[in-house]
Amino acid sequence: MNLAGAQALVTGADGFIGSHLTEALVHCGAAVTAVAFYNSFNNWGWLEALPADVLARIDVVVGDVRDAQLMTQLIRGRQVVFHLAALVSIPYSYEAPEAFVDTNVRGTLNVLQAARSGAAERVLIVSTSEVYGSARQIPMREDHPLQAQSPYSASKIGAESLALSFQRSFGLPVVIARPFNTYGPRQSARAVIPAIAVQLLAGRREVRVGNIEPARDFVFVDDTVQALIALAQCDAAVGQFVNIATGVDTAIAAVAGELVRQINPHASLREDAQRFRPRDSEVERLLGCNRKLRELTDWSPRYTLAEGLALTVGWLREPANLARYKADVYNL
Repeated sequence: MNLAGAQALVTGADGFIGSHLTEALVHCGAAVTAVAFYNSFNNWGWLEALPADVLARIDVVVGDVRDAQLMTQLIRGRQVVFHLAALVSIPYSYEAPEAFVDTNVRGTLNVLQAARSGAAERVLIVSTSEVYGSARQIPMREDHPLQAQSPYSASKIGAESLALSFQRSFGLPVVIARPFNTYGPRQSARAVIPAIAVQLLAGRREVRVGNIEPARDFVFVDDTVQALIALAQCDAAVGQFVNIATGVDTAIAAVAGELVRQINPHASLREDAQRFRPRDSEVERLLGCNRKLRELTDWSPRYTLAEGLALTVGWLREPANLARYKADVYNL
C-alpha cells in the first residue's frame, strides 16, 4: 500500500519512536491521527517537540489503548494502524508485571479487535528483539526461539501471538516488526545511552552504570522509522515477523567509552548495583539478522553507531532538551 494520502493512526505517538514515526508519516503525505497517553496536564509527550508546521498537520487525540471502545472509535476508517503504545522498561516490569500485561497484551488485543471491525488495510505491530532472550544462534533470525526473560518480554511475546492469531484466524493484514536496540534524540532516560550521556553532560566525573558486558545491535531511530514505513507499504510482509537490525553488535562498555570520549574524556565509569538486572533475566547478546527486511524492502541502515551517537549527544547538549532529564535519578 502507498502511505501518501492514507489515513494513518499511530498509538504511542507521544513516545520516543512514535514521535519520530509520526513526524516521518506527515512528510510521507499521510493524514495522521496521533494517540497520546491521557494525563491531566494535557501533555502530548515528545509530540510537543515537533516543529510547529508539522504538529499543525497532526490530529492529536489523548486516550489509552486499554480502552477498547475508544480504540474502536479511533481506528474506524483508518487504512493503516501503527501500534507502538506499550510499557517498555524492563526494570519497571519487575515491579509492575500486571501493568505490563494490561497495556501490552490487553491493549494490543483492543487495537486488533478495533482494526478488524474497522477493516484496516494494514496493521503494523511494533514488538522488540527482547522476545528472543539470550542468543542461541548468531545472528538472530526471525525463527530464533522466543524466551521470556523478563515480564516485559513475556508481555510482548503474548502481544505478538495475538497479532499473528488475528492474521491467521480472521485475515487481518498484520505485520510484526522486531526492532533491535533503537536509540537517538528523545529517548527516555531509562535507556542506557541517554542514561550515560545525561550524567556526563551534567558534569559528573564518575558515571554510574549497570552491567556493561552485554552487547546490543544498536539502530539509530531514523533508520528504525524508515524500516517501519517500508514494512507498512510492503504487501509481502503481511503475516511476517521482521527484524529491524544493523547486523552489527557492540558491547555496552564500548558505547559508554564512545560517549565518554565525545563528552568528557576525563570521566570514569562506576558500577551501580541497582542498575543490574537479575542474573537469569539479563540478555547477554542481541545481534539481529536483517536479511528478511532487506529482501522485502530496499531498506538499509544509513547511520553508523558513531554518527548516531554524535547526533544524539548534539541534541542532548541543547539546554531545553537536557533540562527534561534528571541526571541524579535512576530511571526505571
